[in-house]
Amino acid sequence: MRAGPVGAVGGGLGLIGLLITLLLGGNVLGDDGSGGTGVSGGAPDPGDDQAQFVGFVVNDVQDFWTEELSRNGRQYPETKLVLFSQATQTGCGFASSQTGPFYCPPDNKVYIDLTFFRELHERFGAPGDFAQAYVIAHEFGHHVQTVLRLDAERQQGGNEASVRFELQADCLAGVWGRDADRRGVLEAGDVEEGLAAAASVGDDRIQEATQGRADPESFTHGSSEQRMAAFQRGFQGARLESCLTA
Repeated sequence: MRAGPVGAVGGGLGLIGLLITLLLGGNVLGDDGSGGTGVSGGAPDPGDDQAQFVGFVVNDVQDFWTEELSRNGRQYPETKLVLFSQATQTGCGFASSQTGPFYCPPDNKVYIDLTFFRELHERFGAPGDFAQAYVIAHEFGHHVQTVLRLDAERQQGGNEASVRFELQADCLAGVWGRDADRRGVLEAGDVEEGLAAAASVGDDRIQEATQGRADPESFTHGSSEQRMAAFQRGFQGARLESCLTA
């Protein structure tokens, strides 16, 4: 993935265990909310290559959704990505590095400990920069869902509603991916990295690795096959409308 110059970076994958919640947004803040990431307590260095890459993806995704929602006569209010290390307080309560990336609707912010991406590579077997970009774009998908008020069904609870909600966010990630590809941001192999990442966090893959078997009735995010298919649907459809129907 060709990450262009980021300039000044300023102002949910979830529980690693039986459940992995992919809940992430484009200004990047430190865990003190000051607009910088060089805070005490081990917050990421904004000059770090990883933080710079994340900042590029964040800005690119948000620029895309600003344009795409405008095309549909809607306004996209930018959200913020908060980089933290080890632990932080959020509008959704306390979060630690074990929580993983997540989008918090009460404060409309995304939270991520950058060490998660090492987990994505080493534990979940999904290396590559576009695998990381997929995770971020998925979380932006949750913000788009909130903006468009597509989260009403999810709030009513139930695993089936949760799966549909998460697959829609995967689809929205695919829509952005197609636009990035059209603009020459993607390189050969990037789409495959994204699909591998989607497969790696499928409920069946995670459950089989952690408890030895998959229990479809307990799925909250969808199987590996469903997640890959949802990303591909968005990538092929290339527009918001592609993700608004099952």
